[in-house]
Amino acid sequence: MGVNSNRVEDLSSHNHACFETTINILNSTTQLNQATTTTTMIQLPNNSTTPTEIHRVCLPPKRSTLQKLKHRVSEIFFPDNPLHKFKNQTWLKKLVLSLQFFFPVFLWGPTYNLKLLRSDLISGLTIASLAIPQGISYAKLANLPPIIGLYSSFVPPLIYSILGSSKHLAVGPVSIASLVMGTMLSEVVSPTQQPILYLKLAFTSTFFAGVFQAALGFLRLGFVIDFLSKATLIGFMAGAAVIVSLQQLKGLLGMVHFTNQMQIIPVLASVLKYKDEWAWQTILMGFCFLFFLLSARQISAKRPKMFWISAAAPLISVILSTIIVFAVKPTPRQIPIIGYLPKGLNPPSSNMLYFHGSYLALAIKTGIVSGILALTEGIAVGRTFATLNNYQVDGNKEMMAIGLMNMAGSCSSCYVTTGSFSRSAVNYNAGAQTAVSNIVMASAVLITLLFLMPLFYYTPTVILAAIIITAVIGLIDYQAAFRLWKVDKLDFLACVCSFFGVLFVSVPLGLAISVGISVFKILLHVTRPNTTALGNIPGTQIYQSLGRYREAMRIPSFLILSVESPIYFANSTYLQERVLRWVQEEEERVKANSESMMKCVILDMSAVTAIDTSGIELLSELRKILERRSLQLVLANPAGNVMEKLHFSKALESFGSQGLYLTVGEAITDISASWKAQP
Repeated sequence: MGVNSNRVEDLSSHNHACFETTINILNSTTQLNQATTTTTMIQLPNNSTTPTEIHRVCLPPKRSTLQKLKHRVSEIFFPDNPLHKFKNQTWLKKLVLSLQFFFPVFLWGPTYNLKLLRSDLISGLTIASLAIPQGISYAKLANLPPIIGLYSSFVPPLIYSILGSSKHLAVGPVSIASLVMGTMLSEVVSPTQQPILYLKLAFTSTFFAGVFQAALGFLRLGFVIDFLSKATLIGFMAGAAVIVSLQQLKGLLGMVHFTNQMQIIPVLASVLKYKDEWAWQTILMGFCFLFFLLSARQISAKRPKMFWISAAAPLISVILSTIIVFAVKPTPRQIPIIGYLPKGLNPPSSNMLYFHGSYLALAIKTGIVSGILALTEGIAVGRTFATLNNYQVDGNKEMMAIGLMNMAGSCSSCYVTTGSFSRSAVNYNAGAQTAVSNIVMASAVLITLLFLMPLFYYTPTVILAAIIITAVIGLIDYQAAFRLWKVDKLDFLACVCSFFGVLFVSVPLGLAISVGISVFKILLHVTRPNTTALGNIPGTQIYQSLGRYREAMRIPSFLILSVESPIYFANSTYLQERVLRWVQEEEERVKANSESMMKCVILDMSAVTAIDTSGIELLSELRKILERRSLQLVLANPAGNVMEKLHFSKALESFGSQGLYLTVGEAITDISASWKAQP
């Protein structure tokens, strides 16, 4: 019989150390020591024998502390290795690559041609027909003058076309960011009673949103927005869509008085309280155009090639409703109109930024919340269309582009902007090839600002309400909520809490509640990791969960456990208690079935990606506890950094010669052989 043992061998010439299995073959006359990989035989539950090689368990290559820190920082902040293109390049080539890296326009600009221009021209004019009415409507949603929405559809797209890396992202105001900004600011400052202060805070919030976004990109901290999980956003956007739609009842019903609160109960109470203000003329026009807009949306959804119908419907609605009001000339009480809008380019607003006083904290908070939401939507949309067209969007560069775009916008009478899903979808379907489509859209907005503003004088405000409802109704994704219920109940809970939090509490608090639930889910997975009992698949050296695989069979005298999580201070106590519970249950099962007494517990650590000092202490303490119960603890297949920490902490020395193996199969082979060799 062969008896195997592990020893630490220092291989300085190879700059690494490893635990090398040595095979001692004993017979009646000789004893031979070997330090090589050897094949032995294991008797499996199906009475077949399978050869198993005993391999080394090696430490990672030796590196200095600085090298380790550099590698770790690179893994965290530079997973895409953005500087790999600069290696082994001339200084001139590096200069060109630098320009292309920071200004993507230099990447596609030199190869731009008339064919691409034709496609971008068509798509740019198409999204302009959607961006102009949406810009006016979303400014109203943010409680800002309508002209601010057009200003925000002119300057930011021009900046993004130079700095942005997405070919299809159409930039401008979006409903979610507009809603959040309008809600958070109007809770403290009245947009009607203090319009100048409100406008200053809106520009200041936009500036801080841009600073926050650009800082995330520059510091490569994009993982911060990952805390807004998909489930959270589904519930948040659905709740926001309902709130936004209910807020538009003021415009659809022609009401004058309306609550400033955003929760569903005050809104409905306000609608019923002032029902004497309802105007049938406004209601008739509003619901007719709402039906037209929803029908156009439905047609385009069923027939994607007819996308232009839903894209053109808002502008057609604005034109038709303006003509009707101009011809009929109803009183403002019957059908309220937008009124005078100033002509001309964006006036500077840097002198309106508010950096002092009691409202500064409000502006910072509003900027961060609206900035995070704007980033989430913009990057998600950009990556979606990049995937469809087989190119990459650098999330960190997108953050810097969107951030700088908003910082510049705050100084040119713009509020928070980002990539819009609806406009980007239209842009994509219209055949956009590059960011020039944003320049074409901005040029169309420029012409509107310079020459066409008087035409909006008779535009009824009810049309803006209908456009907003049509735009946000697509944010309610009930099918995604059903999928969450089927797949992950905690995700569904986060979605539901986000939805009802927005409806009944407030938009920022509803978002905070859902983020809190998502963080709780992370903590739950970290502090309560999954552990599984493994068995052997007959005829193989594969070990899988006994609960999942009916053919998996237990190995007599062994309890094989898989830990499916890093081992940290937060879960070390739980893991100790859970492993001991597994041992107790196994001992009871063995006793009840009169099976071979359990002698060894094997921890499969292939899924343990990291360990800290508390985790190391857990393994040492667990070994002592099991030894007192005459049980051996064995570790199988630890990851490189885990192995390194176990080695430098001297914890492996206490495990002895048969405490560490490369695989579960090799551990069973070697330990079983040693048991048989014992007299």
